[in-house]
Amino acid sequence: MCIRDRVLAAHCLHLLLINLQDRKVSTLERLYKTTKMNSMNWNYPTTVWFGENRSKEIQKACDHLKINNPLIVTDPGLLQTSIIEQINSDLKEKTNIYSEVQGNPTGSNVINGVKIFNEGNHDGVIAIGGGSGMDTGKGIAFMAHQTRPLWDFEDIGDWWTRADSNVIKPIIAVPTTAGTGSEVGRASVFLNEENSKKKIIFHPKMLPEIAILDPVLTVNLPKNITAGTGMDALAHCIEAYSSPFYHPMAEGTALEGLRLVKENIQEAYHNGNNIEARAHMLVASMMGAAAFQKGLGAIHSITHPVNSLYNTHHGTTNGTVMPFVLNYNRSTIEKKFIRLANFLDIKNGFEGIVDWIIELKKEMQIPETLKDMGVNNGDEVKLAPLAQEDPSTGANPLEMSEEKFKELISNCITGQY
Repeated sequence: MCIRDRVLAAHCLHLLLINLQDRKVSTLERLYKTTKMNSMNWNYPTTVWFGENRSKEIQKACDHLKINNPLIVTDPGLLQTSIIEQINSDLKEKTNIYSEVQGNPTGSNVINGVKIFNEGNHDGVIAIGGGSGMDTGKGIAFMAHQTRPLWDFEDIGDWWTRADSNVIKPIIAVPTTAGTGSEVGRASVFLNEENSKKKIIFHPKMLPEIAILDPVLTVNLPKNITAGTGMDALAHCIEAYSSPFYHPMAEGTALEGLRLVKENIQEAYHNGNNIEARAHMLVASMMGAAAFQKGLGAIHSITHPVNSLYNTHHGTTNGTVMPFVLNYNRSTIEKKFIRLANFLDIKNGFEGIVDWIIELKKEMQIPETLKDMGVNNGDEVKLAPLAQEDPSTGANPLEMSEEKFKELISNCITGQY
């Protein structure tokens, strides 16, 4: 049985165990053994092609979307690997590559990419990489033929309706990290260099039409990137689960995503060649992004301005502030976390989950505090108003204010729980 068969079979067996607890084990075993699990295409709502070496089907994806002249968008680091050359070689004809993408992508990265896209008469985007490469690729496909500036489409109210939906180009997303889940997202995050603020740009048609999840592309990730992106996936799932908004489908997705992270993140970190753990983490990342339509929270509200002002890694920053934010929200999420702890087989309810995250940070060398990332005592004064106005704040389970953010960010800097 190949890896994708084992991964999908494991998911099916887990769901059967939940829903058929009062049935005989022999029934479960019979169902498990007789259910054939091949490569599957999911719609959630992006069409997802999941499995080993599915990135080799890139031309098939282009044909499916009638893309004849794609632009490959990636980041400079990934450009130096064999991944980009291999995917480009799998196309009928090699195409242009745009890699002017920063770790925290900027509006200029998008605008410069649009110029390359139009000069090359491209008709679609293949976005390859982590969140930076995929977000930039999505932004280029979105902005290629718009007449208004990028910032006119910030995720505020119905600003997305300002865009001409008919000129947005199709996107194929190929993640090479397991963290952001941008391959199933309808938004991208870009830094506005004029005011050093991260802005969320949203449109329903920014959603990639095909996402190719190939765990083979993730096996050579450095340990620090595996850790940081893994903490990003964890943050998406745990904030979506904590959000007070009513969205049972997203909450269930977040719950299963949390289980996959707990059971696989350490193995992926310590044994990067474990293709099964890598596959599970890719799926968990995707599930977190699908789930956070329910909302995020103060983890991301703090991380976004820290990323903007200190150029820190997004997922690593999420991991650093996570236990401090959870503890701050404790009064509103403790009961819910008792259920979560039972599901994840973690003892001591809320405290057990926070302790698990703290130990996970130590094991994967995630900075303990924001001070360890270059944020100084007193910087909470400038960070708090930026966090308060971040779009993620509205879904935090505890109602926040600028003063509360000053206190919380100070805790993140000093290590005070």
